[in-house]
Amino acid sequence: MGHQIPRITTQTLRVLGAFTNSQPEELSGAEIAKRTGLQSGTLYPILARLEQAEWLESKWESGDPHELGRPRRRLYQLTGFGAKSARAAYMEVTEMIGGPVWQLR
Repeated sequence: MGHQIPRITTQTLRVLGAFTNSQPEELSGAEIAKRTGLQSGTLYPILARLEQAEWLESKWESGDPHELGRPRRRLYQLTGFGAKSARAAYMEVTEMIGGPVWQLR
């Protein structure tokens, strides 16, 4: 792992945008898919690239699947480095297109 820069596509920006005003801060892949409208074949490779670049971190939710009544979810969270990098990427894109797309905190 390392701090390589992932490809910043419109889909990647949508994924990063899902975390900008997220409550709670940890989101499952299903919740990210709902917020972005991305299909799993697009979403999960983006999540993997962002995690490899250390923009996101993930963990399995705690709890027994039998008690939860469903499989455990993988939870994703934007890292401090990821938040800083996402803001920089957003600003770069904003400058290229000439206006704000959404506001990152």
